[in-house]
Amino acid sequence: MRNLNKLSFFLVVFSILIVNIAMQKKAKRVIFFGDSITQAGVQGNGYINLLKKMLDVTKHELIGAGIGGNKIYDLYLRMEDDVLNKKPDLVFIYVGINDVWHKLGAKTGTDYDKYLKFYQALINKIQANGSKVVLCTPTVIGEKKDGANEVDGDLNKYAAGVRELAAKNNLPLCDLRKAFMDYEVLNNIEDKEKGILTTDKVHLNDAGNKLVADTMLPFLK
Repeated sequence: MRNLNKLSFFLVVFSILIVNIAMQKKAKRVIFFGDSITQAGVQGNGYINLLKKMLDVTKHELIGAGIGGNKIYDLYLRMEDDVLNKKPDLVFIYVGINDVWHKLGAKTGTDYDKYLKFYQALINKIQANGSKVVLCTPTVIGEKKDGANEVDGDLNKYAAGVRELAAKNNLPLCDLRKAFMDYEVLNNIEDKEKGILTTDKVHLNDAGNKLVADTMLPFLK
């Protein structure tokens, strides 16, 4: 009888442990999908590392999937390995700088209509995989105000396209370009082309990384 009671006791304890484990929510897996800005996001004071400090790491697994020089079609080509196979709960798509910037030198940028088509294809594939998506507008190529940077016209057009895709697909929009423009108006008094949020007109300094992290944080909470 004693042995039977002991066995019953252990079975009850084991059952409670199993139930507790089953009830524990797994950490939300979030992938940041982008270019060199996102690649640097997991280094030093990069924006992904900052977000890790702002969030409960037991509830959020943040993964950087950025590669320098990438454009929208590069993301599409590596989407299977770097996003879909990892089964994320949420994906931030943050791309567009190189699609515009690379029109200047090597003339290897992405035409606007192709940019939107590849972007929509990304959205379709990621959603079909069961993940939620947040769209991010591209930030800056030069920090001067009032449209004084060389490719502000194109950059504004591509950012507007991302906003339209967010509205069309009923997706949340993280409007980083607007956040950067608003910040420059208040803080770039001398109208510098770099050094306020970027190190080289494009890549983020500590202030730029903090602004990106602060702007993305509400979408993670």
